[in-house]
This record gives sequence, structure tokens and C-alpha cells, in this order.
Amino acid sequence: MAKGERRRALRGRAGRMKGGRGSGRASTGQVRLWGRHAVEAAIKNPDRVHQKLWATREAIDTLDGELPADFPIEYADVADLARMVAKDAPHQGLVLECAALEDIHLDEVLDSEPTRPIIVLDQVTDPHNVGAILRSAAAFGAAALVTQDRHAPPEGGVIAKSASGALETVPWVRVINLARALEQIAEAGYWRIGLTGAAEATLAEALPAGPVALVLGAEGEGMRQNIESHCDALAKLPIGDQIESLNVSNAAAIALYAVATR
Repeated sequence: MAKGERRRALRGRAGRMKGGRGSGRASTGQVRLWGRHAVEAAIKNPDRVHQKLWATREAIDTLDGELPADFPIEYADVADLARMVAKDAPHQGLVLECAALEDIHLDEVLDSEPTRPIIVLDQVTDPHNVGAILRSAAAFGAAALVTQDRHAPPEGGVIAKSASGALETVPWVRVINLARALEQIAEAGYWRIGLTGAAEATLAEALPAGPVALVLGAEGEGMRQNIESHCDALAKLPIGDQIESLNVSNAAAIALYAVATR
């Protein structure tokens, strides 16, 4: 099954579920996306309900493929677009308003492809980091991103721009209780590896042959103790003494590469 078809299947089944263990809140409201890759991916995503695209005529010409004849477009100049987005946001002449994506439930991800890793984030709240992790997850074939709903940034333009289109292709599961979600992930046969510089083993030494869930905590604080206790193993990345730690999005990218090449 192609990546886009797999995501649509996940979203279709998730939309019919009511609650369920490990499920987060239903996505509601509107989001505003900007930048060519983010907007282009959202336009191509059949799960998006589009409200309006504001764009310069030059930027429209950069999009891959033609827009449907009835697509709601309003032409604007660069200054007008700059007032519609976050300060100094690189909108590249494209601003799209659309409905937020519907929730995907953890059950649906665990029933899909266990050969692909899952990324679990514990209180990583910087939208640039979450977006970058989504981008790496797409690049290395991760099955999903799992976060706690209350301690993760909302879907929006900063994440979408940092994800460079991956927000539309990588399932993002927002759960109520992260510890319970990790229990459910273990019950599905995944080996949960928490990344921490305090570990004795390296990630290469801790990686099993079977399904893997990589757990990363916020920069500075790291994983909470309760989340660490729900991991089957703790591992570190073998970085030099000159650097104390890596940015969480860099660590996620390296860990995903290690899983992909084990």
C-alpha cells in the first residue's frame, strides 16, 4: 500500500472510532499553514478540508500540479500575506486556511505495520522540534508519532513548515495518558527504547530485531521518571565528550536512521 493510501486508511478507520484506549481529543477548529512544501502537501491531502488559499500569482506557479478549478483562491501581495502569519514566518507567497486533521487512534497504528518504528515524545513542546521530527519520521519510514495531548504543541503553521509536508503523511497520535499508551505499545509487541545520555548501553547495542518504539524526552529535562520506567531498555547515542547532548530532533533523526539500517 502506498504511503498516502496507508494514511488515508488509518484516518478513515480512526474517524469511525469513538474514544478507545490511548486515544486523544478530537481535532477541531481551523489551522493556517504557510510555505510551499507545507501548503502543497496539504492541498494534495484528501483528508484536508480546505477553506481558502491566499497567494501571490508568482507563488501559485511554483506549486506542483494544477489546482482544481473550484479551489478557493484569493490573490494577495507579499505584505498582506505577512500580516496573516506569525512574525517573520517564511510564507513563500502561500497561506492556506483549512480544517485541522481528524485524530488517529493508537489502535489503528498498532494494527498496521509493526516493521516500521514508532516515535514517542514525552513533553516535547517546541513546534520546530516536533515538525523536524515529523520530517525525519517521514524520511525513515516511521509508522507514527505519539505525543501526550496536553504537553505537545497544537497542529499549526510552524509545525507544518518545519515538517516540510510530513504533517500530511505521518500519522500523529495524540493520547491522554502517555504511560498507558506505552503499555499498549508493549502489548502489541514493540520493544520500547528510551533515549537518554545517562544510559550505559548504546542504541546499537539495545536495538532488537523486532518492532521498536523510540521514546525521547524534552531537551534539558529528558524523559519523566514514570515514562522511563515504562521503557524496556534505555540507550544513548555515542556522541563525543565535547558536546553534552543533541537537539531532540537531531537525536530522533539519528535514532531513526539506526533503526532503518540495523
